[in-house]
Amino acid sequence: MKLARLSIGILLVGLAVFVIVGEQLAGTSANAFLNARLSTIRAPIAGRVSLDTPVLGIRVRKGQELGQLNDPLVDNAVVSALLGERAKVDTEVTRLQTALTAVREAIARLNDRALLYHDHRLRQLRAELGAFNAAQQVAQAQLALNRQTLTRISRLSSTGIETTSALEQAQSQVEIAEREVEKAKAQSSALQIGLEAGHRGVFLGDGYNDAPYSEQRISELRWQEDEMAASLTAQTAIRDVLSRRIDAERLRVNRLTHSALTSTVNGILWSLQTADGETVQRGENLIQLVDCDSMIVTLSVTERTYNTLRLGQSASFRPTGTSTIFDGAVIRLAGSGAATIYDNLAVAPSPQHLERYDVAISVPALLSDNRLRCAIGRTGRVFFEARPLDWLRDLWR
Repeated sequence: MKLARLSIGILLVGLAVFVIVGEQLAGTSANAFLNARLSTIRAPIAGRVSLDTPVLGIRVRKGQELGQLNDPLVDNAVVSALLGERAKVDTEVTRLQTALTAVREAIARLNDRALLYHDHRLRQLRAELGAFNAAQQVAQAQLALNRQTLTRISRLSSTGIETTSALEQAQSQVEIAEREVEKAKAQSSALQIGLEAGHRGVFLGDGYNDAPYSEQRISELRWQEDEMAASLTAQTAIRDVLSRRIDAERLRVNRLTHSALTSTVNGILWSLQTADGETVQRGENLIQLVDCDSMIVTLSVTERTYNTLRLGQSASFRPTGTSTIFDGAVIRLAGSGAATIYDNLAVAPSPQHLERYDVAISVPALLSDNRLRCAIGRTGRVFFEARPLDWLRDLWR
């Protein structure tokens, strides 16, 4: 019986020693705390700051307006110069439009005169042609009459009734009548050619060109119209370019005159480097925000534990004061003296932390926990190996 008690006692002592040693030798962190990346809002322009939500620690959402920057003294000389140039171009466009309208009205009036001249000139040619045709008919009738007279006198002259002088006079009258007929035919043919040319818009005559003055003037004005239209198109294009430049410059001036300060992350307002009403320069740091979506756990471990770790290795995080354990994974092994990697993080490490070896783990479940989400600075412990009492902790959970 005593041997059994002794055996049970030795077994219990060994189990206790195993648990104590296992719990103590398991890889754990000396200190661990929640951390997150900082997002800095800088002044996009120079101006006076007006903050809407200057309370530290308030929750902000991405795109939320936190304040404004206003600069009423921004230089708009370029806009003024461009407006002056466009005013000159507008004046030139108006002048060209007025001149082009006047030229087109003159062309219309001259065109009416040319049509009127064309119509009356054709009527004149038709009348002259009719008169020459009538004269040709009269000349032909006279020629026929003179030929009959010549025939009669020739017959009488052969019988001795008429004299030789009468016969010669009759022959002369026939020749004159023939010349008159030929002249009338030539004039009729010339007028017919002129009439046909007139129908084609060309008027033939002595001492003037093939087109009347109105049509010649129209040709000159058409050339001026084309030149003015080309100039108007060029000036209109210049005006459009100036208008676009003015719009772009006004937009630039508006951006330099007023700019909203908006949150770039979902998180909390961490620090203010300026005050409401202060005048700042472009690029100056104004507001720091904590990006809650980038929350991680930073910790330090001993050299022995550090050398057993690898990227992607599983780990467990237990916040201080709770029994809840969150699963995570190693995402960074920074080693000793890793001070510079905290420049863009919300919480800086302590001197004791830097004397050990720095590690960072990702714990996605923290983002969905309402109590711990964005609880920057909350402490806890991280475990990298299984411990003897993990089964009991699982039951407790």
